[in-house]
Amino acid sequence: MSYQVFARKYRPQVFDDVLGQDHVVQTLKNAIERGRIAHAYLFVGPRGTGKTSTARILAKALNCIHGPTVNPCGVCDSCREISQSVSLDVLEIDGASNNSVDQIRELRDNVRFAPARGHFKVYIIDEVHMLTQQAFNALLKTLEEPPAHVIFIFATTEPHKVLPTILSRCQRFDLRRIPALTIAKHLAYIAGKEGVTLSQDAAAAIAVAAEGGLRDAESMLDQLVAFCGNTIGEQEVLEVFGLTSEHVVANLTRAILNQKAAEALAIVHQQAEAGKDLTKLLSDLLAFFRNLLIYKIDPQSLREEISEQARTSLEELVTVVDTQRVLRLIEGISEVEATIKWTPNRKLHLEIALIRAIHMLSEVSLESVIDALENLRGDSETHAGKETTPVQEQGAVTETPKSQDTPKQVAGESPPIKPEPEETPKDRSDQATEAATAPSEQLESVWPRILQEVRNRRPFIVSWIEPATPLSLEGGTLKLGFPKDLAIGVESLSRPNNQKLLEEVVGEIVGGTWKVVFELRDDLAAAEVRPSPNSPPSPMEDFKNDPMIQKALEIFKAEIQAER
Repeated sequence: MSYQVFARKYRPQVFDDVLGQDHVVQTLKNAIERGRIAHAYLFVGPRGTGKTSTARILAKALNCIHGPTVNPCGVCDSCREISQSVSLDVLEIDGASNNSVDQIRELRDNVRFAPARGHFKVYIIDEVHMLTQQAFNALLKTLEEPPAHVIFIFATTEPHKVLPTILSRCQRFDLRRIPALTIAKHLAYIAGKEGVTLSQDAAAAIAVAAEGGLRDAESMLDQLVAFCGNTIGEQEVLEVFGLTSEHVVANLTRAILNQKAAEALAIVHQQAEAGKDLTKLLSDLLAFFRNLLIYKIDPQSLREEISEQARTSLEELVTVVDTQRVLRLIEGISEVEATIKWTPNRKLHLEIALIRAIHMLSEVSLESVIDALENLRGDSETHAGKETTPVQEQGAVTETPKSQDTPKQVAGESPPIKPEPEETPKDRSDQATEAATAPSEQLESVWPRILQEVRNRRPFIVSWIEPATPLSLEGGTLKLGFPKDLAIGVESLSRPNNQKLLEEVVGEIVGGTWKVVFELRDDLAAAEVRPSPNSPPSPMEDFKNDPMIQKALEIFKAEIQAER
């Protein structure tokens, strides 16, 4: 008997042999056991995941002499003929070469004839998406209402090319890519059967290179046996297929995360000199970053996808970088993936991408700067806020301009007289209620004092609040308007600690409990601030001279280049 390649020799013969497709296998078993056999099935999935093999097993299960059964015997005439592709009742048609409307019309005429031996006449059409639109249309009516003894099984890698009218007449099963660990275990099983010594690292390298296709992995193992003989190691796998080892990708990732550009470029140079495919190296690097991202979020989700060596590397690197930076790295490196395939100098583009990625890690986002500033001020701001004495606070209230609608009671004086005088003075809650209904006319006199008090307590946010236009001061709410281009300032002022400070200042100056809201508007320009001759230093000067700001500039190695 002539030599038979591994992909054919170890092809699944029963449902239990199908790897990585438990959801499909279990559904088909249940359908056979309960007599719920459909007249048309569509198997969808990447190459080498078991579409045609599952279709043949289903045909054997239906036409076995003991069938329909979920465990075809494999020894009866029907099972053997189906396995050898010579059965008269199971016709396998290649959709790529038999895609004309005349051939489909011939098929449509033949479905009327009863099966020769088995219970059903099964038509397996592989690569069904290659049929022409006219051929699909010729099949429609027969597919919707075939004879009781006819079953159609379609297989395709591109279901989006199949007409919706065909899809709606089939039960669709999506076959997944087979996990790398499952493929590696199966390769070890084949090697044991064939008397081949296959190292664990070699099996893992083949499984990763196969990208979820078991048939590809079996073909690679077959080729390696022809090249290496009965002993196969990881180095032979890397040499034959031009792959990059897992630990090299991990070392490259480690160099990027540690911002060691020279070390990263040295690894790329070494791989290029060894004749490795740099496009594959880039895709392996992106895959490693993807695994790192997933491992940070849910380590258990990768238990069937990665080897122990890869898991060890991920555990080491997962604490080096945060999730946000991993996302930025993936986005930055992915930009070169579309161009590196077509450029003649792949090494240059890969090196530039890695240098950019390393520089990206050293960049500090504005949000990080703001958070750091908030943390730096921390307790010192709280302490500064408590330095104001009760006498000063009372004096601030005493200086508030009086209004007919909202009279203020000054310390040591009797309450102001109203049109309808009351015999008893108002308690504090009544005063707070009146303050909450202060009219908008108060804004002109109150707003400068609010700015000054904010400047005293938290100088560096004054430059954000000065461009605001006070809109209203009523209903217990101070509404501030900002131009659309100052959204970043509004975002900063909306932080809980900044907004709380503003509300406390307004409450102390106006009286009562107030809420401060911000509104971005197209019809507003930044408010002009004219400092008086006796005014204190500008907010930006206070900002630049603040000890905490100086400390922040030292931490971030930054400088203030321009004033807005």
